[in-house]
Amino acid sequence: MTAGRWLPCVAAATVLVAACGGDRAAAPLARNAAALTVAVGVDPDTLDPMRQTTTAVSNIVAMVVESLTAVDRDGRIQPSLATAWEEAPDAMSWTFALRQGVRFSDGAPLDADAVRDSLERTLDPANRCTQCDTLPAAVAAVEVVDPAHVRLAMRQPLASGIVLGLLGQVPFGIVSPRAIERGTPTYGHQEHPIGTGPYVLEDRVAGARVALVRNDRYWGRRPAYARQVFLVVPDAATREALVRSGQADVILLPPVSDLPILEADATVRVLLAPSDRLIFLAIDTADTRQPLLRNRQVRQALNYAVNREAIIGSTLFGAAEPATSAMPPGLFGYCAQPPYGYDPDLARRMLQRNGASDLRISLIAPTGRYIQDFQAARNVAAQLRAVGVRVDGPTTMPWPDYVRTILAPQDQASVDVHMLGFAAQFLDGYSALTMYDAGQAPPRGQATSYYDSPTVTALLATAATESHRDARAREYCEAQAQIWSDAPVIFLWVQKFPIVSSAHVADVGSILNDSFTTVYARPA
Repeated sequence: MTAGRWLPCVAAATVLVAACGGDRAAAPLARNAAALTVAVGVDPDTLDPMRQTTTAVSNIVAMVVESLTAVDRDGRIQPSLATAWEEAPDAMSWTFALRQGVRFSDGAPLDADAVRDSLERTLDPANRCTQCDTLPAAVAAVEVVDPAHVRLAMRQPLASGIVLGLLGQVPFGIVSPRAIERGTPTYGHQEHPIGTGPYVLEDRVAGARVALVRNDRYWGRRPAYARQVFLVVPDAATREALVRSGQADVILLPPVSDLPILEADATVRVLLAPSDRLIFLAIDTADTRQPLLRNRQVRQALNYAVNREAIIGSTLFGAAEPATSAMPPGLFGYCAQPPYGYDPDLARRMLQRNGASDLRISLIAPTGRYIQDFQAARNVAAQLRAVGVRVDGPTTMPWPDYVRTILAPQDQASVDVHMLGFAAQFLDGYSALTMYDAGQAPPRGQATSYYDSPTVTALLATAATESHRDARAREYCEAQAQIWSDAPVIFLWVQKFPIVSSAHVADVGSILNDSFTTVYARPA
């Protein structure tokens, strides 16, 4: 957007996304004709917008809490609670015009004071926000201009795509000021978020379900379903059985081996959606338990030991493409790298040359979060063992425990290698490459390999403030080349996004940032 010009409001309601929740105890809810039931694989680690770590959980929260901007189904940034914005000519401030006549579901008005209070909570360094990236450091103050306008005063300029992209994410969702008063417990931990969205949180049963009820005072388009219920079902075969038996209306990540059967089943619809989720095994590059992992050539050897194509074919049934860089294709700044071909002999020689022929590592992987996640991790472990690596694991655990484990500060890290999938939430290299930024290591962010490259950090910092697209693209390309060579992770694949819905339900869709949309699903 040209600095100093206001972006006009577009004639569309904000785009929202959904996911996560339930078990058999919630089955009676699924049979309620007024409710849409969605079965996914992980239990929310938190419903606090500010503390989001997981796209599937953020999808639920985004139905309740809206942000200033939104990402549409093509990955483009659109107005939401802000109808227009203006960047100062020197890029040192941003002014947002707020949508008028909007109220939170508790009756509080959406005005500049409420937006300021919510953003200040998220930007507060005393609070935890692992997906806030560089915005807290870049924003000096959130200022009320008048009831209808709020301004971000910047300490340093950021590229417009980054500012608008971040402000469209759930961690910067605008929460009612009555729910987040300073000095109260909910200021730092808000498990019953109150927003302006088309749905309101009704209840949550940990490990079982999250239930939302329609907000009939919503400012935008009215959803068709009075309730949406999200069932926590870690087992993919069970999720498939639920949708085929009519006990669930939508499921994520069915058993990929069953996709041909599902596609032939007239009672369901299959969407094999594109995604920007890169799956990898993050390596503790600062490991004090296994110092050999600090060696770049050892990490490269682990990459050469993995036969990605074979695992994609045999375990993922083709629902992925091998990784070709440190971020997925389709994002601004993507730059392909020379592949880590499958070469177990080279892997053995490299391990031997670097004193790692008897390398021992611990490995954990989730169950139900990604396509065939635990099964794929077992295959990778077998291939690592084939080149002489002694692998303890993989072991698994419920998703909330998994998140706590991988987001530990480095001096509290307890595993050497863990499986993770990272999806850029807006289609810019900045959003994808933050997981390699040393400043985003846990607990501050989600750079869970604890990778620390001054070269990469400097390139990302420069690209974040660069106003020229071509220069930004070059900086992202240089950063990807360095990351690929340093191998802070075992690069695996970019997965696709299978969604199955009942034939009785229409308008279930997806967004390129690995999200799915059910807000405006309707009976077919």
